[in-house]
Amino acid sequence: MARQTHSFTVAPSLMCADMLNLGAELQSLQEAGIELLHMDVMDGHYVPNMMLSPQLCEQVASACTIPQDIHLMVEDADRFVPLFTGCAPRYISFHPETSRHPVRTIQQIRAAGIRPAIAVDPALSLATVAPLLAEVEMVCIMTVNPGYSGQRLIPWTLDKIRELQHMRSRHGLAFLIEVDGNASWENIPPMVDSGADIIVAGTSSLFDSAMSRSDAIMRLNSMDW
Repeated sequence: MARQTHSFTVAPSLMCADMLNLGAELQSLQEAGIELLHMDVMDGHYVPNMMLSPQLCEQVASACTIPQDIHLMVEDADRFVPLFTGCAPRYISFHPETSRHPVRTIQQIRAAGIRPAIAVDPALSLATVAPLLAEVEMVCIMTVNPGYSGQRLIPWTLDKIRELQHMRSRHGLAFLIEVDGNASWENIPPMVDSGADIIVAGTSSLFDSAMSRSDAIMRLNSMDW
């Protein structure tokens, strides 16, 4: 397959940062020109993990000017959306199966002045979310099961990225495609080739323990083609 030529945005997954030195982490990311912070919110019910409270997201918003991408991995998304409008994120994404009325949830997010987005679990087909694509600003394709960093890529999720890109083109839609899960040095190129606009970078690239943060950012920037 011929390589598609387009750049991509790196969105660091803040759950993978050094929380004991979060101020320094944010400063280094801002100085490096990072354009989006991916904030994983987990309630211990939809996924068996808990992460990133509304208070922390507001503190991050006060500490740096990088826009936030709030990813709600929670049950009852409608209850959580108002909790995160205070940090004025650029996006709030939710898993449509967690809302009784997903279009209403999208409208709720947009009414708060935030760009609505949806996240697609590996087991969820794109056909089930097709009616929502014209309503959102971004679609996040999960390439691992939601909940934990450090998982292996589920190989057939790359096909979903390509399928989503074809759906976007075929219907003349303008949403961005974000990819979240095992965005390693080896996996980023096929993700971008498949159509990803935003790569959520975690422990397998930006927060790689074998590299300094500055070296990892430099390597990511050099992959922009």
